Amino acid sequence: MFQQSCTCIDEKRFVPKNQKAWDTADWSGGCIRQKPLECKNRSEVFIKYSNVKFPDAENTWFNMNMTLEECGTKCLKNCSCMAYANPDKSRSVCLLWFNDLLDIQVLPEGSGGPDIFVKMASSELDSQTVSKKQGGEKVIIILLVTIPVLLGLIIATWLCYARSKRNHAKLTGEGEILNPSKSHVEDMEQPLFSFSTIADATANFSPNNKLGEGGFGPVYKFISFIVIPYARAGGSHRKQPLYSYGVEMNLCSGMLEEGKEIAVKRLSKNSSQGLDEFKNEVICISKLQHRTLVKLLGCCIQGDKKLLIYEYMPNKSLDSFIFDKTQSMLLDWTMRFNIIKGIARGLLYLHQDSRLRIIHRDLKASNVLLDQDMNPKISDFGLARSFGGNQTQANTERVVGTYGYMSPEYALNGIFSIKSDVFSFGVLVLEIVSGKRNRGFIQPENENNLIGHVWRLYSEGRSLDLIDVSCTESCHPQVLRSIHVGLLCVQQYAADRPNMSSVIMMLGSECELPQPKQPSFLMETELPVVKYSASTYSGGSMIDFTVTEVNAR
Repeated sequence: MFQQSCTCIDEKRFVPKNQKAWDTADWSGGCIRQKPLECKNRSEVFIKYSNVKFPDAENTWFNMNMTLEECGTKCLKNCSCMAYANPDKSRSVCLLWFNDLLDIQVLPEGSGGPDIFVKMASSELDSQTVSKKQGGEKVIIILLVTIPVLLGLIIATWLCYARSKRNHAKLTGEGEILNPSKSHVEDMEQPLFSFSTIADATANFSPNNKLGEGGFGPVYKFISFIVIPYARAGGSHRKQPLYSYGVEMNLCSGMLEEGKEIAVKRLSKNSSQGLDEFKNEVICISKLQHRTLVKLLGCCIQGDKKLLIYEYMPNKSLDSFIFDKTQSMLLDWTMRFNIIKGIARGLLYLHQDSRLRIIHRDLKASNVLLDQDMNPKISDFGLARSFGGNQTQANTERVVGTYGYMSPEYALNGIFSIKSDVFSFGVLVLEIVSGKRNRGFIQPENENNLIGHVWRLYSEGRSLDLIDVSCTESCHPQVLRSIHVGLLCVQQYAADRPNMSSVIMMLGSECELPQPKQPSFLMETELPVVKYSASTYSGGSMIDFTVTEVNAR
């Protein structure tokens, strides 16, 4: 009888994800690295495995003109990249794998399989990966190199330890001499409330009061009683200074309105967002005032306990309506179109009309909340960035956001601008019209994502086939116009996308619209084309994605 078995590709460096299941011949969990990747300062290394069967190509990126060295460098720059290889040694070809390496196998000896370079923690480099040399010269060289390196490591370790202690004190407020004359007095303008007060109001963050959970952490609801800010005013209504992180916080004694419903977002210890995003959201949103943005009422910063206090949105987030078969029936076309226009006005304010030009960087259905009248309000500014003066774009090596909504230039090269938000808005428009997610969309007769499906229907003159069943009796010209504008917003190149001022004009008028080009993720270009896998989004920011090259039709 044939007995199937499964082993990790390298039993020294990989272990079964679930040993108990593995022992019962359930290998579905696969293997994981013994030493997890940390993606810090590009310190990872690649270990070469020869004579292998390549992993599944679902989450890959392909380039026909890149050397093996350039290929490795590109993989090292992307935290989601897990391995690279040259599948055709006769040419300079680069193939990258992202996220899980599925079904990678070592082939039998003599099979002549290709090589693959798998990303590993730098500590995995051992004596087996370094070529062995002999002779007295080697001993001398090792001593000459090792002694300074050891001294350097000792000094660096001491400096890191001292620095981490300083940072801990700075972040928690411990042992810090607070300076009232710091230059960021105006940065954080929100009232600061005590943790104990908020904990009492939410029944110590009872699961019964939990509204949901995202990349930041859980969100709770409570009905406010008289909530006193952290620094009490002693009965007066004068502003008092409160110091935190060495920044003077102008704190009013004014209390939250009694009986008002409040939403509290708590930073989870396991959150994909951290302290920088928390402070960024407080500083950013405190400078913004618009009816299409969620209002921040205050925050709590006590040691490692950090909370944001928002106005409560009774209808929760947009995704809970448009992607739910039952709830979506409550949204007719008029309501959907008003939501689209409201989001557009909010983005216009961020990009053009606010004191600072703000790039949201994570606009998606779950970050659009709905008030009691189903008016949209943009939320979650933890990843937002502000531009000053004449700055129009920026570049980052830390690409964060939600794949499926990210523009190609940002997802692949870290370049973001107001046109990145326009791309996200275009995806959102197509999702609102269709009731389908772009990420994870499956069409039986082809392999297109939602954007590709919309483009195919548009090209065939069948755009009305896209409309969600709840909108079939709607005003067709308005729906078709929205689909057209959505396609203009998801163009491959940022320069081809309209700004939000033009978007609002196109949505609100009957002027002739420019013809969209073949949109992103379908056109053959020097940039890779991105398709998104069907795995479920759990609310985090760093999510798997697939990159492939597709020939134009």
